[in-house]
Amino acid sequence: MSANHAEELSLHPGEIAKPNTGWIWKTFWVLVIITAFEFLIAFTMTSPGLRTFRNSIFIVMTILKAFFIVGEFMHLKHEVKSLIWTILIPTALLVWLVVALVTEGSYVGEVLSHMFS
Repeated sequence: MSANHAEELSLHPGEIAKPNTGWIWKTFWVLVIITAFEFLIAFTMTSPGLRTFRNSIFIVMTILKAFFIVGEFMHLKHEVKSLIWTILIPTALLVWLVVALVTEGSYVGEVLSHMFS
């Protein structure tokens, strides 16, 4: 009887397998929760003094969502660790470069505006 039962569960030629959508729904709910948290921060942190902190949180949450999407839909989390590090290290250095350029650029702009005023 167990051999017959195993044959009933196997796919026959031309039969389409049932879709495995569980991981898609898990990804959907994780992204919804992160986005809801972003909206909560956007509507509660309205003070101009907290603008930099709020923007920093948005940037971190956006990067978190991007890594999650890349890991799930581009299947990066199933790759070997050396490939993951090959992608993550240049990305982290690029983010660091952008932060450094924005920081230095704002400092130079402030100095020049004080110099000519």
